[in-house]
Amino acid sequence: MHPDARRLGLARRLLTELERQAVERGYGVVRLDTHASLSEAQAMYRACGYTEIPRYDDNVYAAYWFEKSLKKSLKGALEKPS
Repeated sequence: MHPDARRLGLARRLLTELERQAVERGYGVVRLDTHASLSEAQAMYRACGYTEIPRYDDNVYAAYWFEKSLKKSLKGALEKPS
């Protein structure tokens, strides 16, 4: 994200929308990976309920892999944010 757009909650809103659409399409889990230098992103993923998991792909730029079960928040995720 561009430095001027950081700390505005945009990434969290995008992540929430991604989760909502994933649930809407029948997915129960979101997995993602991130670069070692993106410590703010890693902190946000953890704060949003993602847990670190073992490597699941061969992305040479990734150093951390995360997963979140959407089953717990099915009801809330289907409600479109206002």
